[in-house]
Amino acid sequence: MAAVTLLHLKLGDKIIEDVLTPLGSVLFQKGKIVTPKEIEILQAFLITSVEIESNIDLSKTKEDTDEDASQEPSSALVASPLHEEYDKMIIVLRQVFNSVAAGQAMPIMDVRKQLEKMLEHIKSYNLLTFVPRQFLEKDYLLHNSITSALTSYQIAQWTGFPQKDWMQIAFAGLLHDIGNVRIDKAILTKPNTLSTEEKEEMMRHTVLGYQLLKNVSALNEGVKMAALQHHEKVDGTGYPLGIDATKINPYAKIVAIADIFHAMTLNKAYRKAASPYLVLEQIQSDSFGKLDPTYVRTFVEKATQFHNGTVVKLSDERIGEIVFSDRNYPTRPWVSIEGVIVNLIVDRHLHIKEVLR
Repeated sequence: MAAVTLLHLKLGDKIIEDVLTPLGSVLFQKGKIVTPKEIEILQAFLITSVEIESNIDLSKTKEDTDEDASQEPSSALVASPLHEEYDKMIIVLRQVFNSVAAGQAMPIMDVRKQLEKMLEHIKSYNLLTFVPRQFLEKDYLLHNSITSALTSYQIAQWTGFPQKDWMQIAFAGLLHDIGNVRIDKAILTKPNTLSTEEKEEMMRHTVLGYQLLKNVSALNEGVKMAALQHHEKVDGTGYPLGIDATKINPYAKIVAIADIFHAMTLNKAYRKAASPYLVLEQIQSDSFGKLDPTYVRTFVEKATQFHNGTVVKLSDERIGEIVFSDRNYPTRPWVSIEGVIVNLIVDRHLHIKEVLR
């Protein structure tokens, strides 16, 4: 055991005593491996020193120690089981999209097998903080599909769907945009405004997706309707059919929320990702006339169930900890920064940019 100042703290060091904030909350539990993010948080909370594991072999020279450190993989970079299954899901889904684009049959059982493996780790999934380990903008459609599957599965749980529906709703999130494999990629990635003809072509992905899924017996009707209806609006202003809330399948209502959230929080070739908290506020406003208000309310409440002591970064780059959340304003808690309370309900020009822990 050794107490070290932040100046001497190194990446890869292991913290062996809980680190507390000035308000007494646990900032880091013992066992935490130091990464640049941990150092940033410690500096923000004016922590002067931490207890780290001391395993220095005094017989080694400094050069020997440096060489060992360069050869030893950092524990901080080890992927979680969810990330590992997510990466495998990317591979499987890419094969599915390529097969469908080539006119071949969909290997639905392969998809289900990998989807089940990924969902085994759903308890470690936080839609506000989960970040794919590797993200290439050309793979946006794959990432949007998989994150939509994870989020749709959670929304199904949160909104009280029977367990028998959870997997099928995850399928709905995973395959809702499959019709895009038949759309010109130049249209899907075009950075400027689409022409009228291009918009009409892009909107065809809903009907194309339904046609691709309608004869897949392993999928229930809700999955197929989600592909067709996920751009419908509860006030009847959506597409392709212009139907209202009474005719939109519940699966499609759930997938619409997940799709919008991830479409705005993932990078695209022509647009950078938005803060998930601003997106949640946008989704709240869209629940008036566009999205199902009951599902939206549950989604936002569950997604923002912060515990006091949660460490966040604000849009002005300051870091603090949440000390109070008002259920009427779930995306705008009170944040303590160096002992000063920032009330995000009042300070509307600020928002939470990122959850750090």
